[in-house]
Amino acid sequence: MLGKRMRLAVTVCGLVLCLFVGSIADANGVQVPADLVVTDAKVYTAASAKFAEALAVRKGLLVYVGDAAGAQAFIGPRTTVEHAGGRLIIPGLVDAHIHPVDIVDLDVCDLASEPKTLKQIVSFVQTCVAHYALAPGQWLRVHQWNPTAGNQPDLELTTLRAALDRAAPKNPVHLLGNDGHHGAFNTLALAKAQNASGRVVGLTRETLATDFPEYRKLVGTDERGEPNGEVNEDARYPIDAHSMMYNELEKSIKVVEKIPERLNSVGITAILDAAAAPEGLPIYDKLLARKHMTVRATLAQFYDPSRTRTKDGRVDYDSMVESAKQVRAKYAHNPYVRADFIKMFADGVVEGNPFGTPPTLGNAAMLEPYLQPIFALDAEGHAAVTGYVDTGSAVCIDARSHMDRYQTAFEAAIFMKANGFHPAQCTISSGQLQHERDIELEYVRRMHLAGFNIHIHVIGDRALRTALDAIENARAADGITTTRDGLAHIQLAHPADVARIGRDHLYLAYTYSWANVELDYDMSVVPFLQKMTGNSLAARHVPGSYYEENSYPVRSSRDAGGILVAGSDAPVATRDPQPFVNMATALTRHVPGQAILNSHQTISIRDVLDAYTINGARMLGREAEIGSLEVGKSADFVILDRDIVALADAGKADEVFGARVLGTWFCGKRVYPVTKH
Repeated sequence: MLGKRMRLAVTVCGLVLCLFVGSIADANGVQVPADLVVTDAKVYTAASAKFAEALAVRKGLLVYVGDAAGAQAFIGPRTTVEHAGGRLIIPGLVDAHIHPVDIVDLDVCDLASEPKTLKQIVSFVQTCVAHYALAPGQWLRVHQWNPTAGNQPDLELTTLRAALDRAAPKNPVHLLGNDGHHGAFNTLALAKAQNASGRVVGLTRETLATDFPEYRKLVGTDERGEPNGEVNEDARYPIDAHSMMYNELEKSIKVVEKIPERLNSVGITAILDAAAAPEGLPIYDKLLARKHMTVRATLAQFYDPSRTRTKDGRVDYDSMVESAKQVRAKYAHNPYVRADFIKMFADGVVEGNPFGTPPTLGNAAMLEPYLQPIFALDAEGHAAVTGYVDTGSAVCIDARSHMDRYQTAFEAAIFMKANGFHPAQCTISSGQLQHERDIELEYVRRMHLAGFNIHIHVIGDRALRTALDAIENARAADGITTTRDGLAHIQLAHPADVARIGRDHLYLAYTYSWANVELDYDMSVVPFLQKMTGNSLAARHVPGSYYEENSYPVRSSRDAGGILVAGSDAPVATRDPQPFVNMATALTRHVPGQAILNSHQTISIRDVLDAYTINGARMLGREAEIGSLEVGKSADFVILDRDIVALADAGKADEVFGARVLGTWFCGKRVYPVTKH
C-alpha cells in the first residue's frame, strides 16, 4: 500500500500546483494581461483539439490556447508579443531514455563514431597520445568508438589488440564503444584486470578459464584463444571500472550547465535519465543550486544486482531498495527532479564482430542460438558471408568435447585448414541475460513492491520475454497494474511477446533512428541470426524473414496496445539527442538515400509527435504539468524552422530529418537561444 499512496501524492501535488498558479483573472474577475503572447503560429497542441493559432503565458503557465483573435484579450502594456510568422509550435519534447551526463562535448580523445580501419585507428590513437602528452603508464580513454562500422583488419594488424599495442605501446588504452556496451583494450590494459579478490591477474586465455569464466561470452579471442582486445559489457569492469558508469564525470560536473543547454537547443524540456547511478547525483544537485535546471528530469536509478552482495555472497536486495528509497525521498518535493523509476538491464547487445578469428558473437539473450557464419572480405573491405558452420556436425560435436586440443595457433590452423573454420566456431550460444533469470525477476519484484516504476533495457527476444515475465510477476506480487513500467530499445521481439506488451500497456522507449539499413551494421547482426550469402541488400533483408518481420516492431507494438514514447539513448551513436532524426526515421524507416527497413513498422507524424510529448509526459507521471499545450500546463514549447506535420502529410518525410529549433521556452521563459547580456 505504501507504493500506491506515494504515486497518488506525487500526481495530486503536481495537479494542485498547476491549478493554483494558472489563475488568469484578478479578484474582480477582470482579465489579467499575459506576460507573453505568441501569435501568428500553427500550434500542435498534442491535446484533443490538435491545432491552435496562439498561446498566452502568465507566471510560467499557459492561460490561453486558441485562435489569434482570442489572444488579443491577453495583451497588455507590458506583454511581450512574439509573432511566429506562421511557423509550427510544438510542446517541449520529452526524451524518455537518455544519458544526459555524457552528452556534453568535452576536451577528450574522441572518434565521434567515424568508421575507421584498424590502421586508421592506430594513427588516430597515436595523435591523441601526443596531443595529451601522456606519460608512460597513463591511461588513454578513446571516446565514441564505433564497434559496428570500420575496424577492418589488414595483414599486419589482424586484431584490435594488435592495433592498440602499436598505437600506444607505453600506455593502457580503452576504446569506449559508442553504444555503452562494447570496449577494446591493448595488452597493457588487459594486464590490469583484477579478479574477484582484487588481485591483478590480467585477462588471458588462462584467466578466462580460472578467474573470469563468467565473462567468456563477452570477450573476443584470437586463433590461440587469447583475448583479441574486444571486451564487452561487464567484462570491462575488472580492467577499467572507473569509466563503466560515467565516461568523464569529473569533467562534466565542471561544465554542468552545458547539459540543459544542449537539451534545450534541440527542443527537449523533460527527460528520463535512463541509468542514474548514485555517483551522478551531484550533476543534478549542482544544476539545482545554480538555478540552471531548464529541464524536468526523472531519474531511473541504477544499481547493479550482480555487484551488490552481502558478505556471504547473496544479492543484497534490501540495501539496493533502501538506497533507492532514500534518493526518491531526497527529491520527493522538488519541482524539477524526481527519482521514482528503477533501471535494469535485461541483456546486452546483439552485434558481433565478423572480422574476428573466430568471429565474435553478440551477447544479447536470444530465443534461438546464434549462427556461426564464415566470413571473407569483399573488394571494398566489407564483410561477406561465404558459408556457415554446421554446429551439429560430427566435426563440431567432437571439437566441443575436446577443445583442449586446440590450445595453440598451430593446432587451430591445422583444424582450420581441414575444415575451413576455427574450432571455436563450433560453440553454441544463445547469448546471456545481464543477470541470472531469478535475480532479474526478484530485483524487479522488490523494487515494484517499494513503489517504483520499472524501466528495462531489452535487445534480444529472450531478454524481452524475461523482462515481461519480471514485470508481470511484480505486478502480481503487489496487485498494482497502474505503474508506468516500460521497456527500452526492443530490437527483436517475438510476435507472442508483442501481444503481451499490449496486454500489459507498457511504455516503449524506441530509439527510432536505429531502425534503418546500413551495410556494415547489418553484417554485424543479420548473418548471426539468419542464413545468407554475400552481403547484398537482397541477401541481408529478406521479406518475411524473422529479422525483417520482428526488428524494432514499432507499429505492431502500438497496435497491440503498447504506448509509444521516444528515447534518443544519447550519447549512443552521437551525443546529439537528434529528436527530428528520430522522428523522421520513425516515419520512413530509412536514412535518406538508403533502403527501407520493414516499412510495415512505420508510424505517422502524429504518432511520433505524441510519443515525444504527451505520451512521454504520461510515462513520467507529469501529464498534468507538461506534454501538451493546454491552459493550466507549464509553458514549455518549441518553435521550429519548418512545418514537420505538413511535410509528412505531403509525403515529404525526408525533409523532417533537417528540422531545426528556432526557440525553446521552459516555464514561459526562452531558454534557447539564450540572450547574452
